[in-house]
Amino acid sequence: MRIRTARRPDLPLLQDIERDAGEPFRALGMAAIADDDPPPLDLLERYRRAGRAWVATDPADRPVGYLIADPVDGAAHIEQVSVHPSAARRGIGSGLIDHLAGWAERQELTALTLTTFRHVPWNAPYYARLGFRALDDAELTDGLRKIRAEEAEHGLDRWPRVCMRRELPHTREDRAPA
Repeated sequence: MRIRTARRPDLPLLQDIERDAGEPFRALGMAAIADDDPPPLDLLERYRRAGRAWVATDPADRPVGYLIADPVDGAAHIEQVSVHPSAARRGIGSGLIDHLAGWAERQELTALTLTTFRHVPWNAPYYARLGFRALDDAELTDGLRKIRAEEAEHGLDRWPRVCMRRELPHTREDRAPA
């Protein structure tokens, strides 16, 4: 697997990945998630231009997974990470997340954050295996509260959601001279 910065011609393929990655939600009674539109091309282009869109590619350099992220309250917030079902269970999602962790450390961010469905097996339980922990309401930053409010406006709270955080091993405090 190769991870690289997304290119403009990749963007429609990312939408296809998102559509296909949403299909398994249908079997959980979450058809609204399966039917949700992928991120629009102009939004993906903004992430690409900002240098915060990465793809995992197959040997022919065709994207099979992607991740987009925002800096939120000193952390790198995973806005979306998706892997095409044909490439699932091969470490692509975790590879993209680890790639983001390296980027976040270089940006001197302290953690990775995300919001996800609490009980979907390939969501919160998966992220917990990758070192993320669920945050309680008192731990939410202003930025995470805003993200959760926007998700609620879009109807995502029909199913239990959770904010999660993974500390980065080399925080700013670790870099301070002794």
